[in-house]
Amino acid sequence: MALDKEIKEQLAGYLDLLEQDIVLKVSVATDENSQKLLEFVSEIVDMSPKIRLEHGSLSRTPSFSVERENEDYGIVFAGIPLGHEFTSLILALLQVSGRPPKINDDITAQIKKINKPHHFETYVSLTCHNCPDIVQALNIMSVLNPNISHTMIEGSMFKDEVEAKNIMAVPTIFDNHSLFGSGRMTIEQIITKIVGVADASEFEDKEPFDVLVIGGGPAGASAAIYAARKGIRTGIVADTFGGQVLETLSIENVIGTKYTEGPKLIAQIEEHVNEYGVDVMKQVRAKSIQKNESVEVTLENGAVLTTKTAIISTGARWRNIGVPGEQEFKNKGVAYCPHCDGPLFEGKNVAVVGGGNSGIEAAIDLAGLVKHVTVLEFMPELKADNVLQKRLYSLPNVTVLKNVQTKEITGQDKVNGITYVNRERNEEVHLDVEGVFILIGLAPNTEWLGNDVERNQIGEIIVNKHGETNVPGIFAAGDCTDSAYKQIIISMGSGATAALGAFDYMIRQ
Repeated sequence: MALDKEIKEQLAGYLDLLEQDIVLKVSVATDENSQKLLEFVSEIVDMSPKIRLEHGSLSRTPSFSVERENEDYGIVFAGIPLGHEFTSLILALLQVSGRPPKINDDITAQIKKINKPHHFETYVSLTCHNCPDIVQALNIMSVLNPNISHTMIEGSMFKDEVEAKNIMAVPTIFDNHSLFGSGRMTIEQIITKIVGVADASEFEDKEPFDVLVIGGGPAGASAAIYAARKGIRTGIVADTFGGQVLETLSIENVIGTKYTEGPKLIAQIEEHVNEYGVDVMKQVRAKSIQKNESVEVTLENGAVLTTKTAIISTGARWRNIGVPGEQEFKNKGVAYCPHCDGPLFEGKNVAVVGGGNSGIEAAIDLAGLVKHVTVLEFMPELKADNVLQKRLYSLPNVTVLKNVQTKEITGQDKVNGITYVNRERNEEVHLDVEGVFILIGLAPNTEWLGNDVERNQIGEIIVNKHGETNVPGIFAAGDCTDSAYKQIIISMGSGATAALGAFDYMIRQ
């Protein structure tokens, strides 16, 4: 297969950065996929004198490994890493050649301490924007620790494996042939899953903060930058850095940036935060917050952090419909991301629950892959923009059901149908489908808060124009608040507002 001109130009620039010679060992047969992979690898080899092609036998065919001369790093690509995985390949080539990965020293030290063997296998689709995070993290771990190896498996090229293991969501990760996890994970989350959560004793020496931000999405990052620029001691507590934006494929409404993607934007934001010396504490969650003489934030591991002011920016998550079968069949036919999981339902019948913009965009996307899409909307009319509705109704393999209430998602080992009630006729109907995509909006991540911080009926934190809550010294920003609109740029602005409000509060005390 011939790489297009743009990809070859991009790749050539990176291959110039190789520090040591590397070997691409291919395991191929005579089938069509093997020949495509061989052509792909051969084209890369021809582009650099520092890369050598070697034929060998790997556990999967077709596949290829990335090695240094006489050094096997255990990095294997079972499939052709194009699409979103092209970056994963470039980074693997560079890191195996000797260029250090861009992670901090603490993470490097944690990886090197892992002393038990871990052979990871990650099933991906090339349209999945979350998969590269897993692939790149596990490849880095393989480079840094000889006890760790990793194989990326392109699901469309190994359909028999996908079917045999009932894989219905990507990324799906196995460790030593046992299920390790499914869905997006950061390198910090992977390490924590292996070695456990940070002990409370690791936080004992933390000095009190001036501003402690709880949450690492756009609102939290913006708040931290604005606070740190005031020269005051600033920290961030976050389970993961990036929040909901990491799930966003394309972003075209950040002013001054015509187009970007969620993971790329978050990487830039995190780099910006790190320039200001913010104490970023990842893989920890807040359990409670209380105002005494100072604000005290108790973490789930039992540690207590004190701060003059706190900014809650815990964001929101996809809302569940709360019917039987939803949790039982999550990643077994119940999905929330059509970009990631849509290719796994090629040629099948699926349902989309939700008639807003997200739901209709998902239905349009899926219609190009699956056999048939049925949209279920609770209200008498769809809520999506007219331009989306017009596009939806033009598709021949889409059915729209309005004024219906989802009652149950059914199945055995995986989804086999959805039951709904026609609200007008009060009639119950069962629909045979193999996948259910749920896109009904967002729910704020505020359940951990006690009764002190005032919230509205759907759990959003009530704030004033300065980002203040009803509790002195506690502020809030972003999608966890009662802001009228949930947008990245609005969250960033509200984070800045809350930080300035917190600073103003401190200087007046």
